[in-house]
Amino acid sequence: MQFIAMQARHWSSRRTGEKNVRIRKDIKQMLIIPDKIKQYLPDEGYRLDQIGMSDSSVLLFRDRILKVQKNTKEAENEYRMMEWLHDRLPVPKVYARELQDNMSFLLMSKCPGEMACAEKYMSNPVLQTELLAQGLKSLWKTNISGCPSDQRLRFKLEEARFNVEHNLVDVENTEPGTFGENGFADPQALLSWLYENQPEEEPVLSHGDFCMPNLFFDDGEIHFIDLGRAGIADKWCDIALCYRSLTHNYDGSYGGRSYPGADANLLFQKLGLAPDWEKIRYYILLDELF
Repeated sequence: MQFIAMQARHWSSRRTGEKNVRIRKDIKQMLIIPDKIKQYLPDEGYRLDQIGMSDSSVLLFRDRILKVQKNTKEAENEYRMMEWLHDRLPVPKVYARELQDNMSFLLMSKCPGEMACAEKYMSNPVLQTELLAQGLKSLWKTNISGCPSDQRLRFKLEEARFNVEHNLVDVENTEPGTFGENGFADPQALLSWLYENQPEEEPVLSHGDFCMPNLFFDDGEIHFIDLGRAGIADKWCDIALCYRSLTHNYDGSYGGRSYPGADANLLFQKLGLAPDWEKIRYYILLDELF
């Protein structure tokens, strides 16, 4: 009988990928790998991925990855979207998925290349933003007819309401000024504001968490991972989270090293778009409730 040591990481936010996270607690437990998964595992050791903010464990093998997490709506959506996207965009290939004891075991291929926040790209913001813009445009060019996931506001705000009503929002790990004296009184006040100020949406295929650790660059090609929030949504959702990711990686909030002279606004030049600051603020605030 084969086991894995699972380290279930409970983070102070669900914003994936950024490196300045505070770990609340680690829970170690032994999990039996389902036979359906075990038959595809290479006979080699693995290491546990330490980058990420999702409530999951990621086991890294030489050429594949095993992601173990609770079987949530987001886990179901990730599998569904990876299957739908496999011949549309560069996403991991699914070898097998199995549910056991309310846990999801997803075995997939490892993406080639390096994360968008690797040093070679952080030190070259012109190339970095060119590739990020290329990734966004490739999403937008994808035909959304038949897309199995709708992440537009009428659904996303209901998920945010659930998080607020079940006290799942960590107000201590949000953007400065979101809550407190000059911000919203509490998550319920923010939720009410989001309902009252919904922008007009420009529906495209959205990654849903377009942060740099969820993107791999390989010789000019962009690969997408962590697709649990992917689906049809406003194009500015991904732009907003990409802009935030760039900003905080450049200023050292994520990663611990700053890059003087690097400017996240270069992203808009590469996209050929004027920034819509109202929408950018809206989608960053919406993400505070997840």
